[in-house]
Amino acid sequence: MEIEVYCTLEELKNFLIESTGKRKFPSKYKDDPSIMFERRNEIGKVYIEAEEKEDLEEVEDIVIVKVNNVLGVEYKSKSGRTHLKWRQLYKNFGKLYGKASGNTLVNLYEVGIRDIRVLKEGEESDKA
Repeated sequence: MEIEVYCTLEELKNFLIESTGKRKFPSKYKDDPSIMFERRNEIGKVYIEAEEKEDLEEVEDIVIVKVNNVLGVEYKSKSGRTHLKWRQLYKNFGKLYGKASGNTLVNLYEVGIRDIRVLKEGEESDKA
């Protein structure tokens, strides 16, 4: 189903950790807003678009990155049933939109992203 929701970058980071890197993402970075992670393979991809981005370390299939001013994030699940994009609207606040599976909706809800708008078929998201 197609969704859209407004959320902070921190909420998105928590969703990504919950969905893809819970046991891999080093806990020492969890509360640091300048640290995100990427998965650079096409299946299960997480890509960060930022003004500045520096690789810090690799942990299994994720790369820990230090970021400054994140402009966008792209997430594709391993199953292929979820493809979401987050675009910055103002500072660390943005819009998350795209195709989401039921499991993705549960993970969004679990990390506190709750005001999720499900778009009806044929309804267009007002993309950021």
